[in-house]
Amino acid sequence: MTDTDVPARSLTVEWDDPAPAAAQIPSLTGLDYIKGLADGTFPPPPIAKLMGFTVAEVEQGRVVFECEPGEQHYNPIGTVHGGLACTLLDSAIGCAAQTTLQQGQGYTSIDITVSYLRPILASSGTLRCEGVVTKPGSRVAFAEGRLTDGAGRLVATATSSLLVFAMQ
Repeated sequence: MTDTDVPARSLTVEWDDPAPAAAQIPSLTGLDYIKGLADGTFPPPPIAKLMGFTVAEVEQGRVVFECEPGEQHYNPIGTVHGGLACTLLDSAIGCAAQTTLQQGQGYTSIDITVSYLRPILASSGTLRCEGVVTKPGSRVAFAEGRLTDGAGRLVATATSSLLVFAMQ
């Protein structure tokens, strides 16, 4: 089989302007904002549309994302790139931390440590990524994440610290 015999694949990504939703953040608690992402009050951020993940569950200190892995996530060796796992973990952990923030507060990741435990394939089934705050804080929050495949097998974990700051 030659390259000309393989059907072309494509992916079209559309997203909403992120500025109007982001402008709401200073006037809402972090929990209210993330709930708004989950229930459709606010459109998903462009990264979620690009990588194909959604908010599945939200509660104080805990957020779950879901994603269908596909060939568009593959690296040169034919498995899902570790960047997808890291992005899911960073997003779930960050949003979990955001649910603990008061109105007028924001956060940014200080660090993230990811452990990859098994490969992810397009056939791995729906990925579920749970982020949980282990220690909220007024200056630094600590959280961890777990990424499982469609069979419930653990495929990656992460820990992170996040800087909490006043929004302008």
